[in-house]
Amino acid sequence: MAYLSMGEAHRRITEYLNRFSDAVSFQDGASLKQLLSVSSDSPSLLSLADSLNVFQKQDANRLIKQSDKYSQFGEIIAPFFRCLQSYRIGNLLDAYHAFEKAANAFLPEFRNWESAWALEALYVIAYEIRILAERADRELASNGKSPEKLKGAGSFLMKVFGVLAGKGPKRVGALYVTCQLFKIYFKLGTVHLCRSVIRSIETARFFDFEEFPKRDKVTYMYYTGRLEVFNENFPAADHKLSYALMHCNPHHEANIRMILKYLIPVKLSIGILPEDQLLEKYGLVEYSNVVQALKRGDLRLLRQALQEHEDRFLRSGVFLVLEKLELQVYQRLLKKIYIIQKQRDPSKAHQIKLEVIVKALKWLEIDMDLDEVECIVAILIYKNLVKGYFAHKSKVVVLSKQDPFPKLNAKPVNS
Repeated sequence: MAYLSMGEAHRRITEYLNRFSDAVSFQDGASLKQLLSVSSDSPSLLSLADSLNVFQKQDANRLIKQSDKYSQFGEIIAPFFRCLQSYRIGNLLDAYHAFEKAANAFLPEFRNWESAWALEALYVIAYEIRILAERADRELASNGKSPEKLKGAGSFLMKVFGVLAGKGPKRVGALYVTCQLFKIYFKLGTVHLCRSVIRSIETARFFDFEEFPKRDKVTYMYYTGRLEVFNENFPAADHKLSYALMHCNPHHEANIRMILKYLIPVKLSIGILPEDQLLEKYGLVEYSNVVQALKRGDLRLLRQALQEHEDRFLRSGVFLVLEKLELQVYQRLLKKIYIIQKQRDPSKAHQIKLEVIVKALKWLEIDMDLDEVECIVAILIYKNLVKGYFAHKSKVVVLSKQDPFPKLNAKPVNS
């Protein structure tokens, strides 16, 4: 850091105080948002932090108290200054504590402002408290202490949600805060806490989903879609994730990739396969062999793909969804056998000996006996993936002559 005189430090701090006061006086939400964006590393806030570190704490507080213009916001600004100082020197735990104090002082002020002019500033507070909490928790964990600040940030955001969850123009901010809560709950592995917030959004009469900003609706549908994936409610997951994809900014490729990471397994589970170009474009090639396995009826390839990318699929929470695709692969294998038999002897195409299936699996280096294969085929018939019945004495599957391999028609296997 270049040398900074006391006079220059005093000037920068006074300039910030004037900008903060003016932003509130003129109800300039965009300017107030910039003044509170700690983690943005903006040059003006970094230079302010340097100025505060030159000044003594008492001197900065004296500047705030010297005028009613500043002192009325002292409970917000004083801890915010401490946050900036701590953040600048890399003390993230103290930065979080100070920001939390500033945020708690900001909330009653926001509640008292009649119009929604400060929503953007509230958004940045909701965002910053989550980001600072995550970084503070990493600092705690690196020092062998229990990370707990993200949980505290979640509690604060629930207070913010309570302020927004009512009639009036401020209610449009509720979905943004909800999405910040989702990010916290997913990070902490406490996704069950999402339910109460979802219930408030989807059942409260004073919320109209369509009046929320598009970006917040996309994020909301993405997270609620992921929840439906975990609950194996694939039709609902398909609806929500497809909505998120359809309304996502086409230039935000990273966000599209995040949506597709969950939408593709959902589509696969209801029998819809993505194009190879889509997987390549968005860097989702881990699904390529899964798709090829479904096309070929190649159980070995599916298992290899799941094993190769097991860590990635487990982290995403889609491994079990993909593992259940085995039934569709078995269906495709039987269909291939049926097509080959039909070419050789059309009159007997609908009769498949179990030992033929055993041999096909053996060629794929998968050892199963007749009883195991019979069990698999029974499940396929039960799940309506195959139409037919067993001739037990002759160990033959007798397929229906009409539509022996029903399509899923965008319905999950277990429906």
